[in-house]
Amino acid sequence: MSAVASPIRVSGLEKSYKDLHLLRGIDFDVAGGSIFALLGSNGAGKTTVVKILSTLLSADAGTASVSGFDVAAQPAQVRGSISLTGQFAAVDEVLSGRENLVLIARLRHLSDPGGIADDLLRRFSLTDAGGRKVSTYSGGMRRRLDIAMSLIGHPPVIFLDEPTTGLDPEARIEVWQAVKELAVQGTTILLTTQYLEEAEHLADRIAVLHQGHIIANGTLAELKQLLPPAQVEYVEKQPTLEDVFLAIIGVDTATDTPSGPTRKDSR
Repeated sequence: MSAVASPIRVSGLEKSYKDLHLLRGIDFDVAGGSIFALLGSNGAGKTTVVKILSTLLSADAGTASVSGFDVAAQPAQVRGSISLTGQFAAVDEVLSGRENLVLIARLRHLSDPGGIADDLLRRFSLTDAGGRKVSTYSGGMRRRLDIAMSLIGHPPVIFLDEPTTGLDPEARIEVWQAVKELAVQGTTILLTTQYLEEAEHLADRIAVLHQGHIIANGTLAELKQLLPPAQVEYVEKQPTLEDVFLAIIGVDTATDTPSGPTRKDSR
């Protein structure tokens, strides 16, 4: 199948549950090989969007396509072109990391499942832990393994539904790095999150979902332009608790975390 310029297209999407109108006609496109963040508070409808796009839920109105396939009319083709990682790692804790990967490769009827597993363990820095049971993994390791499992079969589109929920700061950084590497390799990623710094750190474009509507959609720079000009006051930056925590455990915040503002400037 040839590459699609916008592997994800959503137009006029609506979804209600009785009197609860979750989606009220939302529109957005996601460019190929980019990270698109759908940002919103709990209950805003982010997971509902992902469920519709992954054919797990039907929309009440509107259209959506993934990898050029209509989600309503061609659900099998959509499912064959995507992978979905939910809020909790879908891994078998009784099996080792490598056995989890081999199992998925076999279920997909791929040749050389062992080689596929070893390659993914290397890509996600899990080789040394590959032979251990997943029950011994940290939260960040489990999430990285979960994302690695979602790559088996080389899906061009991946949905990450709040992938860092419940993770500590160090584990969150591990996941961020894995997600960025996927986009560099050409995977199209739709990321849902309620964490502002996560969207700022990862996304090429950000859409804000609020009360059933996309109320803003653009790059971080474009969204900042929506604010009125503010008086600039230069102040000394004080470290946050996260800065202190990461410094104590030896993580280089200058390269691995989003830098905090050094001035009060809304632009």
